[in-house]
Amino acid sequence: MNILLVGSGGREHALAWKIAQSPLLKRLVIAPGNPGMEKLGELAPIKATDVDQLAALAREMKADLVVVGPESALEKGLADRLAAAGIPCFGPTAKAAQLETSKAFSKAFMERHEIPTAGFGVYERLHDARQALSVFRPPYVIKADGLAAGKGVVIVENARQAETEIEWMLGGRFGQAGARVVIEEFMDGEEGSLFALCDGKTAVLLGGAQDHKRAYDGDLGPNTGGMGSYSPAPVFTPELVEAAERLVVKPVVEGMAAEGAPYRGVLYAGLMATSEGPKVVEFNARFGDPECQVLMMRLGGDIVPMLLACARGDLSRATMPEFRNETVICVVMAAQGYPDSPVEGSIIRGAEQDFGPDVQVFHAGTKRRNDGQLVAAGGRVLNICARGKDIAEARDRAYAAIRKIDWPGGFCRTDIGWRALEREQA
Repeated sequence: MNILLVGSGGREHALAWKIAQSPLLKRLVIAPGNPGMEKLGELAPIKATDVDQLAALAREMKADLVVVGPESALEKGLADRLAAAGIPCFGPTAKAAQLETSKAFSKAFMERHEIPTAGFGVYERLHDARQALSVFRPPYVIKADGLAAGKGVVIVENARQAETEIEWMLGGRFGQAGARVVIEEFMDGEEGSLFALCDGKTAVLLGGAQDHKRAYDGDLGPNTGGMGSYSPAPVFTPELVEAAERLVVKPVVEGMAAEGAPYRGVLYAGLMATSEGPKVVEFNARFGDPECQVLMMRLGGDIVPMLLACARGDLSRATMPEFRNETVICVVMAAQGYPDSPVEGSIIRGAEQDFGPDVQVFHAGTKRRNDGQLVAAGGRVLNICARGKDIAEARDRAYAAIRKIDWPGGFCRTDIGWRALEREQA
């Protein structure tokens, strides 16, 4: 098979790593890719948002399957363009992807289909949003409506802070993504990420993970796109998973089909385990990042038939690979200054050495200089992933690998997986 993979981050590196293991693969082209993917396939310098050039590339290479990594490509309608050309695409249409690309759409959809989530309001005018704060109790959850690279959500403790955040968002902090704000009821509980493969009619649960959104140890600092993850996530008890499949995943697939936007691809449900059962925090229309990395390392067998079955709209005959009975952890190394003003260009040494069979380093934001040196080229730069028989062993291996990487311009959290570790040691 000829496969085109779209994207350039750690999620896409992990997908490329897994796809490259498939005996069905004939040719893998990655657009635009990153230095970590150079040995896995051919890199094509086309941005993920350039749907015209991506569609042309898919036709030129006679792609049997296109796998879309980032949400930005989905929002631009890449899946729609490929469908018109008759090319199978793993990833939802722009209309279906609104589950992620518009929080206002997502919340209204959940309300229509009685999917459990936090109470909310959507506001375009500063005056209306300020007035609405009296309806909600602190802490206040404020979200930019559109895509903001994982940084469009803030939780603040008092109304004055909430007003300031609303002013910033509606005032252009996130551009058009902040033209509307969503104010939500705060949900108390433990959050996890549940994934399901969807073919437009049905869904098959793929597994769960838990990530760490805050920038610093102890879950302090600003929200980020994710500073680390691990799988399996103990928060996903069998009872919680059964409830989530029945109350969330199934109604989403059936609801999207009923509204004329069959959902094909992976559905990411960010869930809060509350005293009233699972409630949706957010949906993503693609694999999470850095959750994808740990899922790919745990997943046994060939992923390509699963992706192709979703793209073709028929999961009924696909063989579902099973997860290995092990724990995988991912620690994100970010550039100093992330998430607000990451410093680019610092030299990274030692990231491409052989760390052994239980450790993989996925590139998230790197580039290669003309002299061959690897340098930081983004906020989240490296994903150090390790497997072990339990969370303690996986953590030890990941942080041992980090100590071998010479990168003064980077930092990472030192407590990834702390919830799971506490449960193991209890």
